[in-house]
Amino acid sequence: MQLDASSQTPEAEMLLTMYRTMTLARACEARLRKGFGSGEFAGVIWPSRGQEAIAGGLSTALRRDDRLVTTYRGIHDLLAKGVPPAEIMGEVLGRGAGASRGKGGTMHITCPEVGVMLSTGIVGSGPPVAVGLALAAKLQGVDRVVAVCFGDGATNTGSFHEAVNLAAVWDLPLVLICQNNQYAELTPVEETMRVERIADRATAYAIPGVRVDGNDPVAVHNALSAAVERARSGAGPTLVECLTFRYAGHYVGDPQVYMAKERLEEAMRDDPFPRFERFLVEQGVADADRLAALDAASVAEIAEALATVLASPEPPASELETDIYADLAGMPR
Repeated sequence: MQLDASSQTPEAEMLLTMYRTMTLARACEARLRKGFGSGEFAGVIWPSRGQEAIAGGLSTALRRDDRLVTTYRGIHDLLAKGVPPAEIMGEVLGRGAGASRGKGGTMHITCPEVGVMLSTGIVGSGPPVAVGLALAAKLQGVDRVVAVCFGDGATNTGSFHEAVNLAAVWDLPLVLICQNNQYAELTPVEETMRVERIADRATAYAIPGVRVDGNDPVAVHNALSAAVERARSGAGPTLVECLTFRYAGHYVGDPQVYMAKERLEEAMRDDPFPRFERFLVEQGVADADRLAALDAASVAEIAEALATVLASPEPPASELETDIYADLAGMPR
């Protein structure tokens, strides 16, 4: 089955929202990497540099009340869904300003206020949770959609296939977003599967599967918007494969000895930022000066958020005993 993701150019304000999301993601990762490298603070992230266009398209495809499940390599996704930068960096650095008061860490950032229900630390563990959230929406009779992001490696796990099968059988309002950055941790995708297009795996479950250029935020927006509309209408799930590339290592400090230098250099020639900037200028959406100002504003916003985080305390020992049990006082037995 195919998805109708017809090519169309969103309005100017939406395009600028995509660009702002992309620059915010780049600035956030760059500032954290700088701090780790200089010894200013300690922590770990799993970089998503090169995948920012997916966040750009995602930021304009979902409603605020739609749900999102992402992965440990998901800072760009969290920003796309509206999680405040200070709450993200607060978790990364284990500070009280974090979304979970510093107790979740990079791998487990949640922010239900904007629909981010879970960031997972285990490859392939997100889709089953997303199926549960989508089933809840269907049983509640609401038109809420659930999106779940994962990498190419996750599509080789049993949990992924079980989740897609259930979503298809039950016609759940689920959008499966594979961010195919062509490396499952340290292993290139061609060594982990025989199919060339991950989107083709949708055929086994009789749902639409579409591959888009993951370095083009407009293409990502169009594909995700079509999938979201289909899910919201009750027609069921869609698998969207966004083909991109991970420019940094699996983790900060990864020497990337497993990646051929020539392959990385070739991929970086398709960096989503210069491409999208040229597009915005050619379309008359913004000139170079305005784009530079938007980029600078994102850098400043990240700097301000980091200052807030560094001024916040580390979680006290008493936090170990909070958020453990639900308060059932007054609940029916």
